[in-house]
Amino acid sequence: MRRFKLPPQILRLVLLTIAIVASYSIARAWLTPASFHEYGWYRGDAIRELASRTPQYAGRKACAECHDDEVHKLAKGEHKTIGCESCHSAGQAHADNPDIKLPKPSDKDCMGCHQLLAGRPKFLKQITLKDHYTGHRCVECHVPHQPSEVP
Repeated sequence: MRRFKLPPQILRLVLLTIAIVASYSIARAWLTPASFHEYGWYRGDAIRELASRTPQYAGRKACAECHDDEVHKLAKGEHKTIGCESCHSAGQAHADNPDIKLPKPSDKDCMGCHQLLAGRPKFLKQITLKDHYTGHRCVECHVPHQPSEVP
């Protein structure tokens, strides 16, 4: 009786598959952090690293300590649900030292929320940039803390 012999191309495919699976298994064991799967599909050390960072945002209460009139004005306008730091950037350094100035919001900051995009909710007032924007800055026609007002 003749002995069954694998064709050489099948033998090569089997060896190649074994080599790929073995190299994947070795790489996965070597590259996967020890804290992976500690919280499901997450690296447990990532949570500890994020918790150890110093806060960058001061919060609306810190802004209200010095800018109470602006916070009250904002509470009456359309932007009442938006935090100060959404437009004025992270302000912890400014809250700690008022001499450090925050960057002034630019038109790009306004467009980040108000440029017409299909995925945005309809309640958010959106503009088509080429139809609405005539080359002026947004703040020339709109008061940022109460955008319905015209200066």
